[in-house]
Amino acid sequence: MAYVINEDCIACGTCIDECPVEAISEGDIYNINPELCTDCGSCAEACPTEAISQA
Repeated sequence: MAYVINEDCIACGTCIDECPVEAISEGDIYNINPELCTDCGSCAEACPTEAISQA
């Protein structure tokens, strides 16, 4: 199950650096491509606002 980013995202970029498959794209609120996400959880562990969770 892929991870998703909710409205608590502050677009700090921490999750992008942690994603090993480059599934996260930038924007006002970042987005995770579910087709690329390998469900590793690295992004969720790194997120300072806990804005990332499993879908």
